[in-house]
Amino acid sequence: MHAALQQLRISLMLHYRNKMALIYSYLFPLVFLLAYYVLYRHERVILARHMGELLTVSVLGGACFGLPTTLVSERERGVWRRYRLAPISTAALVLSVIVARYFILMTAGLLQLAVALAIGMPWPQHPFDLWVVFTFVSFAFIGLGLVMAMMADNVPAVQALGQCIFLPMLIIGGIAVPLASLPDWAQHLSQFFPGRYAVQALQACILGPGLGTTGFNLLALVIIGAGGAVAGVKMFRWDAQQRFARRSGKAWVSVALISWLIVGALAEYRGHLAASAQSTAERATSSPPITANIPSPPSSAAPATTATTPSVTLSEAEKKAASRGSANTGTSPRGGEAAPTQQPVAEKVPSERPSAEKAPANPPPLSHPTPPSWQAVTVADIDRDLVFDRLPSDSGIVTPIARDEEEPEPDTAEHLRYIQENLPLWQPGKVTDQVQRVRNMLYVAAVPDVQQLPIERFAPQAVFYQLQQDIPKDQLIKILYWIALHPTDGDDRAVGELWALKFSNDPVDLEQTRERAAIYGVKLLGRLLGKLPNGSSLDQ
Repeated sequence: MHAALQQLRISLMLHYRNKMALIYSYLFPLVFLLAYYVLYRHERVILARHMGELLTVSVLGGACFGLPTTLVSERERGVWRRYRLAPISTAALVLSVIVARYFILMTAGLLQLAVALAIGMPWPQHPFDLWVVFTFVSFAFIGLGLVMAMMADNVPAVQALGQCIFLPMLIIGGIAVPLASLPDWAQHLSQFFPGRYAVQALQACILGPGLGTTGFNLLALVIIGAGGAVAGVKMFRWDAQQRFARRSGKAWVSVALISWLIVGALAEYRGHLAASAQSTAERATSSPPITANIPSPPSSAAPATTATTPSVTLSEAEKKAASRGSANTGTSPRGGEAAPTQQPVAEKVPSERPSAEKAPANPPPLSHPTPPSWQAVTVADIDRDLVFDRLPSDSGIVTPIARDEEEPEPDTAEHLRYIQENLPLWQPGKVTDQVQRVRNMLYVAAVPDVQQLPIERFAPQAVFYQLQQDIPKDQLIKILYWIALHPTDGDDRAVGELWALKFSNDPVDLEQTRERAAIYGVKLLGRLLGKLPNGSSLDQ
């Protein structure tokens, strides 16, 4: 034990004397943190949505660049050949190196977290859970780093091999590029990369419900880490003269590769089961879509698209992050981001795929008959099917609404005035079908929320006011209930006509837009019924 502790002390001492190792371990993650801060500085909750990605980058840099670089450089200098003569077992030597690397990763992660907190990020929702998940993530990537160290014959080879893993992990592995923006083939491919599971598990502890929803992610990280550790130990070499190409036992690298394949295959199988369950539920509860003849946008507008996925709901991490009240609420700047752990916002609302980040979670089908049309909706239906005390916080990240006394910034105020003046003239807000008309108006509130625009907190106020001016209260109540229970009916071509209200033509996740529109609909419905305070926060 004394020898192992002494080796741990030596490993840490050598690390902190190595300038290149310090750059990879500490400076490299802080550069990413600064870049993300510059890109997302306008978000209401600074960096909170991206800390899982940043911590994963920190671990990835330290474990897949720092660790193999240190091991290979020491091997080239003959350090490990001398270690072989020391009165200490190989297992104790390797374990001391791994523990030293874990300590380095922990300090790098804490430094990154401290800087993020210093520039305005709120405290993570579950600090202890975050440490547990960070340990799993470190184990997975340290195993990968061991494999790289055994495969590379020199430091330049480590750099080349690291780039071959690092860049794909950033781009299609769910770290730097949001999964929802990737094509379908890349989303499927990302399920074979550990970065995806690291980001999701870490993010669940920062903004979401914590360890309770990270079971499969942690299992994936354990499988990948174990595969890498076994392969690294079996291919371990003491001397730089033991070239990888000429050594026996190279086949052990397949163990690490097989662990990735196993994780990807399990993820695909889970997705297939979830999709089958969703399809069965939809066939049992589907109703004919409501359509409206909306004029096509002018040629200068971006072509409108129609969502094709049947239903969507917020992810566990997302909904947990929007208010901090009950079991189904999540983080605001002081709380969380809402996610349906037990019930969605509308208790029986069909669920949506959470922006391709995880398999859909389907609520049970209605145990009672639904009204045949929105005109047949009664107050009893609303009281039975909707839950108003588990909505995302008005001051949170998801579906925010400004307080009545809150004043927007000058640029935002100018845009808000333009929306208020032109919303009564907006063509999708004048279609004959009243349900589609309300749905279109709710998109005006939902799109800036999805795109995280500065106007997101103030647009709902203009939408709510205009809806109450256009549609009688008794009809509006019924229509809002109908939209809450049928978020995927109708069409979403109105999203392509938001150019008329000075919104950008940037692509938007239509599934998430429908889901946010439904939540805004329930918030307005609660105000009309007196079940929610009007113009105030929903913080618990």
